[in-house]
Amino acid sequence: MVEAVQDAGVVVTGAGGGIGAALARRFAAEGARVVVNDLDAGKAEAVAEEIGGTAVPGDASAIVAEARDALGGTVDVYCANAGVAFEDGDLDATLDEKTWAASWDVNLMAHVRAVHALLPDWLERGGGRFVSTVSAAGLLTMIGAPSYSVTKHGAYAFAEWLSLTYRHRGIKVHAICPQGVRTDMLAATGSAGDLVLQPTAIAPEAVADALLQGIAEDRFLILPHPEVAGYYQTRAGDPDRWLTHMNHLQQKWEAAR
Repeated sequence: MVEAVQDAGVVVTGAGGGIGAALARRFAAEGARVVVNDLDAGKAEAVAEEIGGTAVPGDASAIVAEARDALGGTVDVYCANAGVAFEDGDLDATLDEKTWAASWDVNLMAHVRAVHALLPDWLERGGGRFVSTVSAAGLLTMIGAPSYSVTKHGAYAFAEWLSLTYRHRGIKVHAICPQGVRTDMLAATGSAGDLVLQPTAIAPEAVADALLQGIAEDRFLILPHPEVAGYYQTRAGDPDRWLTHMNHLQQKWEAAR
């Protein structure tokens, strides 16, 4: 058991399925009191009933007050997990302002709004934990998905900023950066996901396991796919080599479409 989450009040957004549902189940198994959020009220209620939690459906960026009330006045852990992904393809050919707006709103600004609502109480109490489901795309970039890659980079940068700004005041931050995870979102990445992500895709439960281990070890960056660390080092140490490799993947994807 992870002591840091036992009897904690936990909110998981986008928890009607996939990674979010796996996180909700794992936190409940660790003895936490869990609020299950999802836009789909039926899915949120089903997961909440399964784990003995409370469903708070709706827009993930606007449920902090209701979730706090459901937990008796205190949110100890907030998992900003809700996200959207699109196969955008070529930026010039498929620029869609609605796609970009949705990506910014859900993948980044929902995190900012949640922190804005949570931070005053956390700073007053001297503690709180924010978990951002970023994706390896936030570290490395994903072919065929410009709006997803860019907004996930933003989510990672925001989590990093939050940690460096408030860690001395008791705020714990974790950024989870998996590659492929066997969820509906992976299916939404289309043929690019089939090429890059499917071969090493893991179960959502493996992401939950990695998060709980990261919480126990008090680590900011959590990599359910350990190989991502090597890719990240290559990207930083030799960006041209990394970009050449990714461009080869891009060409392979284009040839197969």
